[in-house]
Amino acid sequence: MKQFIFNILPIFILVFNSCASKEDIYYLQDAESNSVGNIVYNSTFIQPNDILKITVESSDIRASMPYNRTSSGSMQQGIEMMKLDGYLVDLKNTINFPVLGPISTLNFTTTVLAEYIRTKLVDGGHLSDPSVVVRLINAKFTILGEVNVPGTYNFTEQNISILQAIGYAGDLTINGNRDDILVTREVNGIRQVTRINLTSSDFMRSAYYFVKPNDVIIINPNKPKVASSGFIGNVGTVATVVSLVLTMTILLTR
Repeated sequence: MKQFIFNILPIFILVFNSCASKEDIYYLQDAESNSVGNIVYNSTFIQPNDILKITVESSDIRASMPYNRTSSGSMQQGIEMMKLDGYLVDLKNTINFPVLGPISTLNFTTTVLAEYIRTKLVDGGHLSDPSVVVRLINAKFTILGEVNVPGTYNFTEQNISILQAIGYAGDLTINGNRDDILVTREVNGIRQVTRINLTSSDFMRSAYYFVKPNDVIIINPNKPKVASSGFIGNVGTVATVVSLVLTMTILLTR
């Protein structure tokens, strides 16, 4: 009898260690204490390989036509055509704009670039009252690991939060490590890596609350998932084995 107990003891220990508490699973567990706070929207700096849609309008439609590239087709085809017709930022952070020639986008946001182009058009005597809009049309992020639908996702919003990004991927699986989310980000050619704890609301005040284009979000498995994968495969299988062993023990000891 003692030998049987000795044999099944490691299995009981494994099952115990494989149990996750609500503290490991619930998001924003301190939300009540941080329920009110100002949202700081961050502008994204233009990066190499970004594709920009630049629209120039003025009271003289014919005068503003040379500055616009037009797309045609259905809505989905139009998005792809806009990418082909857009301005690709080269590795030197430069675009080649009609009439004005090469324009540096280094340390520019889309808003700053729009104002810069508008000023150049006015100061150069090209247009008297232009309106310029610049939009990033190939913004994307990648999310990998313990989510229901990992992959690379495009977005057109100016700002999306990391919680919205996780929503794109169908939420974390029950095995996702919610208190150690890895985010890699490239800013002006420098790679930054940080970790986020989704069980606390502190990250909502950080620079990583909003996703930036080309962010990579990695969801590692939690401890129960790692523990179960290293032994039999999952907790359900372990429970079945424990039940079998206990049944055999009772039968043999009788």
